[in-house]
Amino acid sequence: MTPPENLQSFSEFEFGIYSLGELLPDSTGQAPSGYSRVQDIIASAKMADEAGLDLFGIGEHHRLDFVTSSYAMILSAIAQATEKIRVISTLSVLSTADPVRVYEDFATLDLISSGRAELIAGRGAFLESFELFGADLRQYDTLFDEKINLLLKLNQKEEISWSGKFRPPLREASIAPRPYQPALPIWIGVGGTPESAVRAGKLGVGMALGILSGDPRRIKPLVDLYREAGIAAGHDPSRLRVSVNGHSYVAATTEQAVEEFQPHYVNYFSYFMKERGHSFNISKSELYPMTKFNDVLAVGSPDQLVEKILYQHELFGHSRFMGQLDMGGQPLSRVASAIELLATKVAPVVRRELKKK
Repeated sequence: MTPPENLQSFSEFEFGIYSLGELLPDSTGQAPSGYSRVQDIIASAKMADEAGLDLFGIGEHHRLDFVTSSYAMILSAIAQATEKIRVISTLSVLSTADPVRVYEDFATLDLISSGRAELIAGRGAFLESFELFGADLRQYDTLFDEKINLLLKLNQKEEISWSGKFRPPLREASIAPRPYQPALPIWIGVGGTPESAVRAGKLGVGMALGILSGDPRRIKPLVDLYREAGIAAGHDPSRLRVSVNGHSYVAATTEQAVEEFQPHYVNYFSYFMKERGHSFNISKSELYPMTKFNDVLAVGSPDQLVEKILYQHELFGHSRFMGQLDMGGQPLSRVASAIELLATKVAPVVRRELKKK
C-alpha cells in the first residue's frame, strides 16, 4: 500500500514540546486539580506558540493520575487558543481505539486548526486502556498492525471497503469529515523495538523515537532499520522522517538546570516505578554526567542542548526534536522560562549550524 503524502513539506529543523498531563503529588503530598492541570497545559501551548516553537503535543492516558484521556479535546482547545503551532498527539494509543473514530477526531481537529493537526500512533506504555475498551492484551502487536493499516487507508480515501479481525467490516463507508490538509501527517511512535522501526519504514510514515536516557549510539540501529525498510519498500528516502522525543529541561546554566530538574525527575519516576514494586532515585551529582552531549537526556544549558541535538543529528539525520518540559510537577513559571530558552537560544543555533552542512 502506498501511503498518501502525509508529511507536510519542511525546510528547517523543527522544535516542539509535549505534555502527558500527569497529576502527581508534590513534596507535600498534594496533587494539582484536573482543572488547573488542563489550564496550565493550554497556557504552556500558548507560550510555545508565541515563542515560535513549531509543535505542541499531548499524550493519551486513561488513569486517574493523568488528565489527558480525552486528549483530542484538549488539542482542540489549544488549536483555538493558538495561531501557528502545530497540534499533535504524542501519542494516540491506537491499539485500543477505533481507527475510524481517531481519524474523524483528528480530521476535525485539522479543520479547527486550519491544517495544523498531526498524529503519532502507537501501542502505549501503559496497559489500562486494554481492559477499559475491551481489547485483548494477548493481541498487543496484532491489534496495532491491523489498526495502523486501516488508519492509513482512511487517510487515503473518502469512501472505503475493508475487513479485518478486530472490528466490523466497512462496506463503501463514507469517512467524514476530510481534513483541511490533503492528508493528515501520521507518524508511528517507537520506543526501542526493532519490529516497530521496521513497520514504520515499510509503511513509509514518520518515526517518532521515544528515547529517555543513555548513549544515543545505542539507538542508531533502530534508525538504520527504519530507513532500510522504507527504502526496500520503495519509499522516497526524503519522506522517511525521524523525530526524537523525550524528557527535557533547559535553564540558563547547567547547575540551574540540574537543580530545578532533578526533584521533578525523581518525583516522576519514583511515583510510577513504586506501583511496579521498584524504587527510583538519582542524585544531582549522578545527573550531571547525563547533561553531556553523549547522553540523550535533553537537560542542561542552551549550549548543551544544542550540542546534544547536533550530535544526535549526525547519528540519526532527524528533522524534529520534542521535549517533555513539564514532567513531575515542574511549575508553569519554569516551563515558561524553558520554552523561551528553547525557542530563542537553542532552535536558532541548531538551525544555523545545520545550514552550514
